[in-house]
Amino acid sequence: MNIGYFPGCSLHATAREYAESLTAIAAALDIKLDEIKDWACCGATSAHSTNHMLSVALPARTLMLAEKQNLGRVLAPCAACYNRLASARQAIAKDKEIAGRIQAILGQSFENSVQVLSIAQLLSEMTGEIRDKCKRPLRNLKVACYYGCLLVRPPEICQFDDPESPSSLENIVKAAGATPVQWDMALECCGGGFSLSRTASVVRLSRSILQSARKAGAQAIVVACPMCHSNLDFRQGAINMRDNAPEPMPILFLSQLVGLGLGLDPARLGLSRHFVSPQPVLNFINAVKLQAEDREHA
Repeated sequence: MNIGYFPGCSLHATAREYAESLTAIAAALDIKLDEIKDWACCGATSAHSTNHMLSVALPARTLMLAEKQNLGRVLAPCAACYNRLASARQAIAKDKEIAGRIQAILGQSFENSVQVLSIAQLLSEMTGEIRDKCKRPLRNLKVACYYGCLLVRPPEICQFDDPESPSSLENIVKAAGATPVQWDMALECCGGGFSLSRTASVVRLSRSILQSARKAGAQAIVVACPMCHSNLDFRQGAINMRDNAPEPMPILFLSQLVGLGLGLDPARLGLSRHFVSPQPVLNFINAVKLQAEDREHA
């Protein structure tokens, strides 16, 4: 399968492990990621909150470039990038005035034909392949699937999964062999881009998410957004110190969990880059593997 690829700024910088793990599982699942040439920042929260036309023009340029590369579908693994590209596509399709202004800004016309996919959408299409290619037993590994604000909402933009009771991440996690838990905070905000400007709010919101995951018995939280990962992973040290938490909660990108299920080397998945060590998860997986081997030789 060939698909366009928009890594966005985070996957080239603070979320390199997301890019590394995505590249690794793409190779294992026979997905060829064709990176959009000369892509630029989608604008994320900054453009959206400052200038609406800029927030459409920036991702529209990327969609135009993808169209020039004959890419019918583009994967935007960052939930924020996905949301901005999908929002721009819809705005251009539904508002002729915006479409005209954007084409004037870009200096050329384009068909606005590129479909934008989140990582949840892409891997949902491949649960059969993931299940068939799983090599490492993840059974009994309990994880909390965290969608955050932008992966399935707003529904008129994302048009994928149930915006109030989604199941795509859970289905992918099951295909990889792990067990999703039922919990209360799957769709709650972590504070997003307020990590620096309103740190106290981010700490408060992230604390609630971590507490809910622990209460549900999760051994890790699975995310599909670099900002969510940063808030839950990086801020966790301060949260746990204040709360006297019994142990840290590993925060894994969805691609990392799938990669573990596929039997890929943890080093290829960028697991050493996290602030909260995922070693407890790796230890659990190895213990399950040894138990399975002992049963086979008994």
